[in-house]
Amino acid sequence: MSLIHLEGLSKVYRVGDQEIRALDEVNLRIEEGEFIAIIGSSGSGKSTLMHLLGCLDTPTAGRMEICGKDLAKASNDELASVRNREIGFVFQAFNLLPKLDVVSNIALPLIYAGVPSRERLARARKVAADVGLGDRLANRPPQLSGGQCQRVAIARALVNNPRILFGDEPTGNLDSATGKMILEMFDTLHASGKTIVLVTHDPAIAARSRRVIEIRDGRITREYAP
Repeated sequence: MSLIHLEGLSKVYRVGDQEIRALDEVNLRIEEGEFIAIIGSSGSGKSTLMHLLGCLDTPTAGRMEICGKDLAKASNDELASVRNREIGFVFQAFNLLPKLDVVSNIALPLIYAGVPSRERLARARKVAADVGLGDRLANRPPQLSGGQCQRVAIARALVNNPRILFGDEPTGNLDSATGKMILEMFDTLHASGKTIVLVTHDPAIAARSRRVIEIRDGRITREYAP
């Protein structure tokens, strides 16, 4: 069974009398342990696809199975359960809380999962050390570099040990050297067995993956190995 299975997946928005087909009958399978890049220009539908794959939204039509669960018509609670247990997100803008220290930012998903305080802090400290932030635990985001903030975001995404890790333009706010370092972290995570899905507009970043899904006008137009 595929980790992710989409069949005839469509997402339609209505703006007044206009119908916008953000996704149009997409078919896609992603196996456990793959490293996938979804590439497309602005407005291609790649972000809509990531929102669906990440259980942030449901489709208008089609089949959507993620981690063995049929989520095409799932409730918000059902989506939240899969999202919290199976999925980690790394965003371009980091999305850290500036008044919380590194450990508290990393531990946030464990609060929603109902993990007791002592355990979640211990797990957050361990993951922080795993991404090279063991000496920055008490720092807050304004005291960190962009690369360090993205490491915090990666640690937060990993603290629940998810099966799938999504990166939405994860190097977009970083200089090239720091961006390379972050991409090398994704390579290492993939080598450890994580399923990685990167969303990007940059062919050079997509080339680090093992399979590229090219999307245009809401449709998958090409799949290839870089």
